Amino acid sequence: QVQLVESGGGLVQPGSSLRLSCVGSGFTFEYYGIAWFRQAPGKEREAVSCINSGDSSTFYATSLKGRFTISRDNAKNTVYLSMNDLKPEDTAKYYCVAAPLRLTDSIWNLPSLYDYWGQGTQVSVSS
Repeated sequence: QVQLVESGGGLVQPGSSLRLSCVGSGFTFEYYGIAWFRQAPGKEREAVSCINSGDSSTFYATSLKGRFTISRDNAKNTVYLSMNDLKPEDTAKYYCVAAPLRLTDSIWNLPSLYDYWGQGTQVSVSS
């Protein structure tokens, strides 16, 4: 049974940091590109970042580059999203997704590419 389980969300103040984790099981995690999407109430789903298998190359949403960092530990079947200097507009449910292909700059943000989706973890940024 394929699973992606996110954790690490919570309620934090502006300027704080969080690290989200995504643990995969039921598939060959190391061969999959992994991405994070987020969706706030009333807003469209937004691609946040992705990391490839193999060389662990990464892509980020332009507006988030510099504050968010994605990484992976294949030995633990885990991908991390470190988020710094959080802002109220980062409030959303964050989803971990997996695709069995190499992600490139032109396609990584397309939700239809991803076979597997987690249930999400809520991040709320408020003073």
